[in-house]
Amino acid sequence: MSRAERLLDLMQVLRRHRGPVSGRHLAQETGVSLRTLYRDIASLQAQGAAIEGEPGLGYVLRPGFTLPPLMFREEEIEALVLGMRWVAARGDDPLAAAAGDALAKIAAVLPQALRERLDTSTLIVGPAEAVPECIDLAALRGAIRAQHKVTIRYRDAGGAGSERVIWPFALGFFERVRVVVAWCEIRDDFRHFRTDRMEALTLTRERYPRGRPALLRDWRAAQSVASKKPRPC
Repeated sequence: MSRAERLLDLMQVLRRHRGPVSGRHLAQETGVSLRTLYRDIASLQAQGAAIEGEPGLGYVLRPGFTLPPLMFREEEIEALVLGMRWVAARGDDPLAAAAGDALAKIAAVLPQALRERLDTSTLIVGPAEAVPECIDLAALRGAIRAQHKVTIRYRDAGGAGSERVIWPFALGFFERVRVVVAWCEIRDDFRHFRTDRMEALTLTRERYPRGRPALLRDWRAAQSVASKKPRPC
């Protein structure tokens, strides 16, 4: 790995951490010695990178700092193209259009040689038979971002219908279906709802009382506990 690639990797690691992280931890993540890590930090700071901290206290990349257009490794380009193509094929129309726009913006800042690699990537997303849906997924995603309650008319796998008020906070995209992760007021617990079984979606302007990050954290904890329970043979 060249020194430029090493410095880029260090910046990427710092961007993943929201709070201060020790030099020893950074050195382990980037695969260098602690002495080399300190030299790399100093080099980046001298080049204008907004890295705050010092040995023994930890380092953090100042919020809001953005990097100029950077070189991408070939694997990174392939990952970007494959991910965007998957979203374009599996997402709703606004999300698919956004994926195309994002890829075009990335291409615009790449050097010519890398742009050609992006345009000629041979990683292909296969076709999938999507299950038809009655609701507006873009509106549902908007409710998740705004942390608003929604009312749904839902029909379960057995055909039983119900109307529920839920707090949607995550949306899972699977090969054929999408699943909303939400707090259900009727069940007073977390529930998963397939969007193709939602017969109607009514938006509200009522913000749910718990924040989305807290709900996501508690749901993950509940999933972890459930996965560790013994299952009958």
